[in-house]
Amino acid sequence: MATRRAEKEKGGFQDVAVTVPNPAAVSRSPSVTLGPTQGVWSKLRRFRLGTGIYNDIRSRAPYYASDWTDAWNYRVIPAIVLIFFANVLPGVAFSLDLIETTQQYGVSEVLLSSFMASFIFSIFGAQPLCIAGVTGPITVLNKTIFNIIERQPNPPDYLQFVGWVYLWGAILHWITAILNWCDFLKYVTLFSCDTFGFYVSWVYLQYGVQVITRQFPTPDNSTESPVPTLDGAFVGIILAFLMLVTSYLFRTASRSALFHKHVRRFLADYGMPISLVAASAMAYWGRFNHANPTTLPTGRAFMPAGDREWLVRFWELDRKWVGIAFPFGFALWVLFFFDHNVSSLMAQGTEFPLRKPPGFHYDFFLLGITTFIAGLLGIPAPNGLIPQAPIHTTSLLVMGKTPKKDVEDPPTSARRSTDEAHKHSSGLHMPHINDEPEPDPTQARDGEGDARRHEVPVAVVEQRVSNLAQGALCLVLLTGPFLHVLGLIPRGVLAGLFWYMGADALEGNGITRKIVYFLRDKALTPADEPLCKVRKLRVLLFVAVQLAGFGATMAVTQTIAAIGFPVIILLLVPIRMLLVPRLPFTAEELAILDGPTASPFTMESVGGTL
Repeated sequence: MATRRAEKEKGGFQDVAVTVPNPAAVSRSPSVTLGPTQGVWSKLRRFRLGTGIYNDIRSRAPYYASDWTDAWNYRVIPAIVLIFFANVLPGVAFSLDLIETTQQYGVSEVLLSSFMASFIFSIFGAQPLCIAGVTGPITVLNKTIFNIIERQPNPPDYLQFVGWVYLWGAILHWITAILNWCDFLKYVTLFSCDTFGFYVSWVYLQYGVQVITRQFPTPDNSTESPVPTLDGAFVGIILAFLMLVTSYLFRTASRSALFHKHVRRFLADYGMPISLVAASAMAYWGRFNHANPTTLPTGRAFMPAGDREWLVRFWELDRKWVGIAFPFGFALWVLFFFDHNVSSLMAQGTEFPLRKPPGFHYDFFLLGITTFIAGLLGIPAPNGLIPQAPIHTTSLLVMGKTPKKDVEDPPTSARRSTDEAHKHSSGLHMPHINDEPEPDPTQARDGEGDARRHEVPVAVVEQRVSNLAQGALCLVLLTGPFLHVLGLIPRGVLAGLFWYMGADALEGNGITRKIVYFLRDKALTPADEPLCKVRKLRVLLFVAVQLAGFGATMAVTQTIAAIGFPVIILLLVPIRMLLVPRLPFTAEELAILDGPTASPFTMESVGGTL
């Protein structure tokens, strides 16, 4: 008897360890996962505690060394720069309302939370491509908790109460991972991901508006230092639009037929950071500087808000509040279960030719550890970020040309499965793709020449360095000189960054694409558009159900009942599985309108797809 780890070196598929009589006789086809041995193992894992965690570690461990050596690739550098700006600054801006409302958090807490998440998930995680940090939903949850307990007579210490909320949430995280409940992700399709992504996109747009409006002088902020002025607020609006427009111009140029391919690649990689630096510098030019636009509030280096101790003694909380914290911890668990795992799924979506196995159970267990540490230190709990997680993977894409035979024979190319497409990348380690300069990581458009038209993603630089490096830069920002530089960034620029990231995510969202198809002139619709096979009214019905879920989530977050919005988000899954099939859709139409978020290769960690 011999133990064999089923592995496709070219396709990147790696199965759990099974015992077979003869390794040479075992099929290397993906259909091997449907065999009787695998079926028995799938049944056993449902009852064996921690089996999912064990399998995740065992499948990912052989790739750990290559996760570091594969980082010797230029694509890692622009990925670090892009994600650093796309992660840290929105996280700080998201927390501004929380910082000013509670007076319990500061910029240092947000930066430390981002560093902690990147350090733990890049060093120990099974899915290092997923970027974790401070998100809008967790700031909404924390602010709602503050508003609720402050209305009570003799309210408890806020950070101690949140410490217990995070502890309860962490315990539920660990139970979920040990009981293999992440297998529930097999029911998560593009319906749920697109709806949640649509919600997050609008949250970005909404926060951008809030950042602008909070710069106008009001009686509430008359005691702030410096006091907001009307001139400064208008300058903030100008800077926001400058940031938005220049970022879009760089992105449009990178996707056009203008300039040399290396110039386009440079604009795609660094356009947004250049726009942010330029717009921030504009605030200190001429009359803009005299208007004194509002900037980010910063404290002392490596010091929490109010100069408190870093350690939160949450165990000293009154006993009656410990039980009250549990429902809030349950809401936190629901939010992170969906938010973090969907972020991981989107970072490993079907459009990315990944070759290294994921690990959802194990990473969710790690998320429980980071949540507990966050409560212990009094910092916002980090989790997976949308749209930063898929942006990170996109920035690591290596583009290449399809083989000539595939270009000349479209039917054969169209029939090629996702697993077969992975075969274009040779070997297990990324340095092999350094032989030629990588084309820019953007999709080509028709009419831009054969060299661009036939470029497709051929590989992803799957490594741990970019996530770790962007987190280390967060720690650098905690030092005095860099914290001073961070305090020079105008809030209007952050509003423009919110608008750009929200609009960019909205443009690529599945709901938006379906709405655009519904409005598009039929004569200008490509003949090979899959939605052409679905009646337009049924496309509209499908979108209407998604928009109803989005509207319900957005409406709840605007009220005191915002604590329950994670439950509404989680309900998207049973709505798709139970309600949508009862509507007048055929199986073929649902297959076109919806689909799995990630490839079968990625979904192996949670027991496959439906």
